[in-house]
Amino acid sequence: MSNLIVVNPGGRDKIYQSLGEKLTAIEPPLWTRLVAGYLIDREVPVQIIDTEAEALGVKNAAQKINDLAPKLVVIVAFGHQPSASTQVMTGASDLIDELKLINSEVKTLLIGGHVTALPQDTLDKTQVDYVCQGEGTVTSFELWQALDNQIRIEEVKGLVYREQGGEYYYGPKAKISDDLDTDLHGNVWHLLPMEKYRAHNWQCFGQFESRQPYASIYTTLGCPYKCVFCCINAPFDTNKYRTRSPAAVVEEIKYLYEEYGVKTFKIIDEMFVLKKNHYIPICEMLSELPFVDELNIWAYARVDTVRENTLPLLRKAGIRWLALGIESGSEVVRDGAKKSFSQDDIRNIVKQIQEADINVMGNFIFGLPDDDMQAMQQTLDLALELQCEFINFYSAMAYPGSKLFIDAKKLGWKLPASWAGFSQHSYDCLPLPTNHVSAADVLAFRDNAFHYYFQNLDYLRFVESKFGVETRAHIEDMAKTRLRRKIVEREANKISVITDES
Repeated sequence: MSNLIVVNPGGRDKIYQSLGEKLTAIEPPLWTRLVAGYLIDREVPVQIIDTEAEALGVKNAAQKINDLAPKLVVIVAFGHQPSASTQVMTGASDLIDELKLINSEVKTLLIGGHVTALPQDTLDKTQVDYVCQGEGTVTSFELWQALDNQIRIEEVKGLVYREQGGEYYYGPKAKISDDLDTDLHGNVWHLLPMEKYRAHNWQCFGQFESRQPYASIYTTLGCPYKCVFCCINAPFDTNKYRTRSPAAVVEEIKYLYEEYGVKTFKIIDEMFVLKKNHYIPICEMLSELPFVDELNIWAYARVDTVRENTLPLLRKAGIRWLALGIESGSEVVRDGAKKSFSQDDIRNIVKQIQEADINVMGNFIFGLPDDDMQAMQQTLDLALELQCEFINFYSAMAYPGSKLFIDAKKLGWKLPASWAGFSQHSYDCLPLPTNHVSAADVLAFRDNAFHYYFQNLDYLRFVESKFGVETRAHIEDMAKTRLRRKIVEREANKISVITDES
């Protein structure tokens, strides 16, 4: 049989502008690994092409894929976080276009969060042959079987495609995997260009040379919470929270350390610090590893899931960064986003984490539905007050698969015209307007807040004292890069024209 190729598409230049060259992480693609591992276990001859890590470009990637004469090409448009799936569609679509230009007969399947949320729209806007609703593992394997005439294509679970008459065909629903250790182990590291991956700049403050080698792993899938802006559960069609066994997680970290020298890790889970009966055993086992002092791990938590008495163990396990979804400095806005904790809760938890010698990555969102200029200023003021070691400022987006997207469609809010417009850092970025503020004003506030934060002398002195002069200089250099924004430039031009006429 011919081989099957699982592809992680590129397009970083369109998604991150110039930031993608040095500052952003290049991560091992989780779902590319999981799909490939599932297929290999079922004796499908699989190859992985990570076009992002190898910086192949669309033409080179398409030619490389076609030269391998695959029976099926599975393009994985999941991204490295739930909200990234839609923006990854840019590179995925470009790759499919180029593949079809070279060889119109090559069969392609698209999987991912965006695809699951909008299967018909995906079929209409791309040249892909098939799309998947669900995780993609079962669908990829059964489509492979169908193309090999082992089963009928109508039997392929999770498959959606256009029939000859133009009607959309939906296959039977695919169940999600419950045994993660068996079905979704992702142990295909040997198929990846491991020397190409690198950590985020901030994770390695004070030791930039440790950005490589790097790996990202997962310990859970899904999330039990229902934040209005999040689309994490779109591929699963449930709020179910599934876990790997602690032993399997620790064994994977041990393997990556011993085989590839990886010491810098990301735990991809949307919420690692959640269930104590899951993350505590993992941390206890990690803390017993002979090389634990060499580890630099970061993971996600919530303000209301962090417990002060567990922080020493987290640090002992090599977790040096916790990312918190603080979202807003306004309690009214946070409540609307289903984040009902107080300002004092936030202050206390950030202080407790830092006192445990763990750095804090604070995540904030501008432009949630109840935001006005005053509320967004409160968010910036809170970020400055907390003085996290690093922050991310986001604009609220109606990501396909989220409640915000459903609300936006119902209310007729303007959504991005292109998939790249869903990227936080792209030129086409188009956030949502709020009940009080325009989309252009939200994005302009976000960008100005970013530069104000990272050029703030109190923050720079804090970073220098903690991580050194080199890190401060790095941040100052980073803050010099201003992203171009189409919607902000357009509004500025309008204002300029009015001023000239007046």
